[in-house]
Amino acid sequence: MTQATVTRTIPGTDLSVFPLSLGGNVFGWTADEDSSFEILDAYVAGGGNFIDTADVYSLWAPGNSGGESETIIGKWLAARGHRADVVIATKVSSHPDAKGLSRESIRKGVEASLRRLGTDYIDLYYAHRDDESVEIAETIGAFAELVAEGKVRALAASNFTAERLTESLRVADELSAPRYVAVQPHYNLVHRDEFEGALQEVVDRENLVTVPYSALASGFLTGKYRTGAADGRSPRGEGAARYLDGRGRKVLAALDQIAAERGAAVTSVALAWLAAQPTVIAPIASASKLAQVESLIASAHLNLSTAQLDALTAASA
Repeated sequence: MTQATVTRTIPGTDLSVFPLSLGGNVFGWTADEDSSFEILDAYVAGGGNFIDTADVYSLWAPGNSGGESETIIGKWLAARGHRADVVIATKVSSHPDAKGLSRESIRKGVEASLRRLGTDYIDLYYAHRDDESVEIAETIGAFAELVAEGKVRALAASNFTAERLTESLRVADELSAPRYVAVQPHYNLVHRDEFEGALQEVVDRENLVTVPYSALASGFLTGKYRTGAADGRSPRGEGAARYLDGRGRKVLAALDQIAAERGAAVTSVALAWLAAQPTVIAPIASASKLAQVESLIASAHLNLSTAQLDALTAASA
């Protein structure tokens, strides 16, 4: 991993990020603390600097209560001592102790995240899920306080509809408050309809950027899960198996062909397609094993031809 580091700046901020974000959803779940440290070290050694987590990761694992991922990242930051060299993104609204987007929940959530991460600021802070029970002005006002206090550098929204995102930006402008600068939707080669269209148009029109989650479709786009039921025995395989339909097989065939043409991993090709889509600044992908990091890093240096991009787009239509 000796290639030059490449970064992209999020408009309206001074955050320069590597064009592949390392997902922290597996830390404390399919990657224990030691493995997580190895993965984080390898990602940074490869030029990466953009780490994505959430206060609720990884609540779903047996015995967990949420916050495990942030805690592991915090321990790693303390051990390595290079907080200023990485961009940490985390989220609020889904943890049982800080549910929703009221001012109270946001204040409680940010303090808990800062404590677990062992830092006094968060680089990019997401509203993890919209909360229509709270007035948008209250949410925007609470986030603005965090920015003013230096606890958060920039704001973003995850899992918002085009309509609610538009309204949130309007309210922020009316209040002269910080706007969301990024969105995090579910988006990949086999899950396109939710983002492409109205939401993508808002992001483009408002000069925001997109940081897609599930960029590898629960591992399906690594090419690892091809036989259906047998693959469902692993935690990741259960999610990947649902994509193994006619379209999924066409996408895998196109990925295989282009990977062979470029001498690249299927994983790298799938991520390179996503990174090339309008408004996308950095897909999010996770690794449970050290060996998986190399293909993630490689994707940031892989520029697919127009013909190759078009072939993948057509296969996934």
